[in-house]
Amino acid sequence: MSLNDIFPETVPTGYYLVFAALLFCIGLFGLVSRRNAIGMLLSIELMMNAVNVNLAAFSRSGLEVGQIQGQLLVVFTVTVAVAEAAVGLAIIVAMFKLRKTVNADELNLLRG
Repeated sequence: MSLNDIFPETVPTGYYLVFAALLFCIGLFGLVSRRNAIGMLLSIELMMNAVNVNLAAFSRSGLEVGQIQGQLLVVFTVTVAVAEAAVGLAIIVAMFKLRKTVNADELNLLRG
């Protein structure tokens, strides 16, 4: 007995993949077009969420009952994303204290 027998799929997997691709493209556009470091961090988070949608969609598409590897991987990636956001925000706050700006073009602290 498969999971699709218990919960019939109402939305095809392709729709999730198209949604995730659009979400990833929006995040990529935000990353290359923003100069604000916080906006860039949010764009990276959007791209990571697109990957999570893909993982959940592929996990839902062909698993037997009791197999939750895809959902478990999504939980781990969300945990990594939260840690990445906390570290990134701490770095941005430290740079703001030193330079009084979060503009990525003006944050050249590591240059010699």
